[in-house]
Amino acid sequence: MWIQVRTMDGKTSCRIDGLSKLTKIEDLRKLLVDKFDAPVTRQRLFYRGKQLEDGHTLFDYDVGLNDIVQMMVKAADVDLAKSTPSPKQSLSSTTDKNKENKSDASVSSLSENDSSSQYFKIGDLVDAKDLTNGAWFEAKILDIKPAGKQILQDQQTNDRSNTDKQTTDASKVENDGFVYQIQFEDYEDCEDPVDLSLHHIRPRARKKMNFGDLKKGDRVMVNYNIEEPKERGFWYDCCVTDLKEARTSKSMTATIFIGADSTPLEKCKILFLDEIFAIEKTVAIADKAAGSEENAIAPREKMPKCSHCKDIPTRKCKICSCHICGGKDQPEKQILCDECDLPYHLWCLTPPLTEIPKEDDWYCPDCKVDETEVVRAGEKLKASKKKAKMASANSSTSRDWGKGMACVGRTKECTIVPPNHFGPIPGVEVGTMWKFRVQASESGVHRPHVAGIHGRESDGAFSIVLSGGYEDDLDEGEEFKYTGSGGRDLSGNKRCAEQSCDQTLTRMNKALALNCHAPLNKNGAEAKDWKSGKPVRVVRNCKGRKHSEYCPEEGNRYDGIYKVVKYWPEKGKSGYLVWRYLLRRDDPTPAPWTKAGKKRIKELGLEMQYPEGYLESQEEKEKAAAANTSEKKGKKRQNGNLCRDSKNSSSFQIDESPEAKKKQKACYAVPSEVEKCIKEDKLNKKLWDECSEFVNEGSQFLKKVEEIFACICCQEVVFNPITTICCHNICKSCLDRSFKAKVFSCPMCRQDLEKACINQSNKALQKALLALFPGYDAGR
Repeated sequence: MWIQVRTMDGKTSCRIDGLSKLTKIEDLRKLLVDKFDAPVTRQRLFYRGKQLEDGHTLFDYDVGLNDIVQMMVKAADVDLAKSTPSPKQSLSSTTDKNKENKSDASVSSLSENDSSSQYFKIGDLVDAKDLTNGAWFEAKILDIKPAGKQILQDQQTNDRSNTDKQTTDASKVENDGFVYQIQFEDYEDCEDPVDLSLHHIRPRARKKMNFGDLKKGDRVMVNYNIEEPKERGFWYDCCVTDLKEARTSKSMTATIFIGADSTPLEKCKILFLDEIFAIEKTVAIADKAAGSEENAIAPREKMPKCSHCKDIPTRKCKICSCHICGGKDQPEKQILCDECDLPYHLWCLTPPLTEIPKEDDWYCPDCKVDETEVVRAGEKLKASKKKAKMASANSSTSRDWGKGMACVGRTKECTIVPPNHFGPIPGVEVGTMWKFRVQASESGVHRPHVAGIHGRESDGAFSIVLSGGYEDDLDEGEEFKYTGSGGRDLSGNKRCAEQSCDQTLTRMNKALALNCHAPLNKNGAEAKDWKSGKPVRVVRNCKGRKHSEYCPEEGNRYDGIYKVVKYWPEKGKSGYLVWRYLLRRDDPTPAPWTKAGKKRIKELGLEMQYPEGYLESQEEKEKAAAANTSEKKGKKRQNGNLCRDSKNSSSFQIDESPEAKKKQKACYAVPSEVEKCIKEDKLNKKLWDECSEFVNEGSQFLKKVEEIFACICCQEVVFNPITTICCHNICKSCLDRSFKAKVFSCPMCRQDLEKACINQSNKALQKALLALFPGYDAGR
């Protein structure tokens, strides 16, 4: 079994093979380390809203074949996090940690004469670095305290590492052994005071740089948004890499330094070229020029708190202000919903509120659950308001709408081949018929319940259904012109509608075009060698009978393999552009509508397949309808039927007499290559002899092989089989997991096994199974 593992942002996806339902979550994590470059301790796995925890298996979370598991990679721990709290930590925890440092015997390595900082004093305006994202914010120094011995060592280590990374930053100085308690200004993500070292603070930027004064290699501070580069963001340090100035335009490209360790982000286009600040150097107080601090500080634009209204006071906004009127007046009279986090004026609600509720949790009318809709213990299920307004709620019609088979769930699934399998399905003969589409889906011939094309935009189309849904379709049996999908408005739960717009060569239309043996072309293409194209399984539906004589009179029928000869766009009968496909039959088995095909279907005994219990339910309906007829009509019909039944019974007895001709069944011929592989598999001679008894029953032979050679562990056809000394066949991967669990016995009969048997694969059996079930190894 395999699954898909994808990161939360969708940028990285990987297929993990060789799993089973009993695979532990911790074992799955180990397989993801190299593929996603993420240690086990930094992995968080999610499936259908649940976090996968160690100690459980994939079966516990109902993870199935080809299901998608999402992975979140936690950020690496910051080295300074051990000594320096992040901006989001509270002041109380910071204060407690500083008290512990002061109580240490070796609190400070400084002398009594050096008890104050030589660079800053309390109350100075500085730029402080947020250790979570690496951006610089305006701040003010609240307190200066000597650092502990351990913090001092960490600061020196950080100085050495940052010196290696940022040799071009001339503004950095060595840490002076003090901890600076700062308060960020107008920064919502960090409202509490934070302790930082000298390495992460510097004098407030004062000087704006002219674009003409800049040159490559300069290190300046610019405004940049990492997530939305076209919007205003935070202030980061950068290194200028390219400058272009024309008569009417200017452009600048730089390398932005983000994160606590100043990771370079290259080729960033700077938008706000008139807001570039020079980085102030950290200079000792004694060396500062007289009156330098009195220079006016240039105003610095910040990222707006609301991306919708850009914090414009006169603009109404239903996101950051009242969600109903959009007004920004009287914010103290606004209340936040605890579910959607949207604000509302008290008087804009329905009904309006006179004061803010005292309850801890308050929900807006859209988020609040109607208590009348809640079904309490002992109550009956209430009909929904939407269904109560539908015509079917008050209709008394007795019409049978097909038992809802279009949207019924599958009771079984084809696992012998993967969903992306091209070509025939092993065991499904040409001419096989099903009453409903869901049965064709269960067999694996055409997996979607409703869609006419099954495929992938990147791989191609695996199967299609001809049901006469498009007026441009033209069916001539051995070849037909097929109309692509799309161009219809199916809103309102519609199954079908008239063409209302042009079709495009995307999604399933593109998938079917990829089957043509020609390069993909937006104007259409024709294959030079059409037989070299990818095979398409074709199913004809009885609904297409009104347009084509080749469709069955009832249900759905598998008609074999077709190839795409060409595809092209043209104006359809509806007046809109449609994509047309010419498909031609390329199957050695005779078509079901030909004389040879009908004979073969009769010999194989292929009959209409119904869902389990369907015929019985239909008989019960007929009996119930007959019981509602009047007694007089019932007697007349009964007398008339007795006469006819007597005639029919006599003819029935004649047909069942020994002289009646018996139906001849076609013997299933095992291919010579497969028969040769079967003979080579001497270890399983007894099992193959048991299967050979069903050769005369056609497709039952393959079902018997699938049943006998099923692995006891994974319940699928054995892959890379190992035949034990007790003549049982087990998948190599299944037996390997058993041995890792220190269980050295046969899973079927508990016979003791040797460890060396894990390397003794039965290649003859594997070759025979691949010949009988081509493509089944792709699903393992």
